[in-house]
Amino acid sequence: MSVKLGVPSKGRLMEKTFDWFGQRGVTLGRAGSDREYAGKVEGIEGVELVLLSAGEIPRELNAGRIHLGVTGTDLVREKLGQWEQRVEELAELGFGHADLILAVPAFWVDVESLDDLDAAAAAFRARHGFRMRIATKYHRLVREYLKEKDVADYQLVDSQGATEGTVKNETAEAVADITSTGETLRANHLKILPDGTILKSQATLFRSRSAPLSDEDRLALAALIRQLGLD
Repeated sequence: MSVKLGVPSKGRLMEKTFDWFGQRGVTLGRAGSDREYAGKVEGIEGVELVLLSAGEIPRELNAGRIHLGVTGTDLVREKLGQWEQRVEELAELGFGHADLILAVPAFWVDVESLDDLDAAAAAFRARHGFRMRIATKYHRLVREYLKEKDVADYQLVDSQGATEGTVKNETAEAVADITSTGETLRANHLKILPDGTILKSQATLFRSRSAPLSDEDRLALAALIRQLGLD
């Protein structure tokens, strides 16, 4: 057995994660070529690196197949119901910042808040005979937020492609999506509602609450946490 650490398998998230661990004396890297998903760990004993997509890491943590994982707060909270019972947040890593926001067409001059959106949704349904559509990949988070804010008369439609384009393509009236700068939203003539920030997300190190640990694994995990300065 060994302590399994899941890390994003490509792109800036992988590079920044490698840097974060490296600055704390734990060197992570690929075991072979850039096409391989096996990893290596130096600077600590008993830890195995598993390279996964950021979206797979919450599932693997929840299933107990990895002990630790680096992924976005947004992905954990969207994919895992009652997430705090399934994983423990060990450290925010200070990169991978993105906000899950609610945006509407810029020409909706009368919609400047969630209260306005609620009124617009009711008027939309009365006029068109169906609920206003909000395109998103984050159904759980958006539904919970709008319920908390008493927004009704909407329906969520699944977006697997470019969410920002759904309003222009007339497959949705509004969007809820992740953004870092808001530039893509503005380019698609959308505006973020001032009270429409659903979640501020960043790359975070999580620990699985269900992954089995041998006595040897417990020692390795404790040593890693100590090495990272998280004890």
